[in-house]
Amino acid sequence: MTAAVHDRDPGLQPERTRLAWRRTTLSATVVALLAGRQALHSGATPVALVAVALTAVAWLGLLAVAHLRVRRLGVARPEPLAPRGALAAALCTVAFAVFAVAMLF
Repeated sequence: MTAAVHDRDPGLQPERTRLAWRRTTLSATVVALLAGRQALHSGATPVALVAVALTAVAWLGLLAVAHLRVRRLGVARPEPLAPRGALAAALCTVAFAVFAVAMLF
């Protein structure tokens, strides 16, 4: 492989990625809070309460992945996101959707 393949932008690219992770966690926080509000407003059925609890767990998982990623972006040449971290973030996102549907029933 050539050296150009391994060169990464040490400037704005990590900063844009860091900001994207922060926007993602902010959006996930809003989703989790709205899920809790909806569950309490609609009578707090056992299924809704379980969905809210699982939403909180998914939110914490996404927050942990994002925190680790933002910390790792602090170096001049950050490593790419590990497949395990990408899978965890994707699973948390899918979990948000599944728990939202569960709260409707």
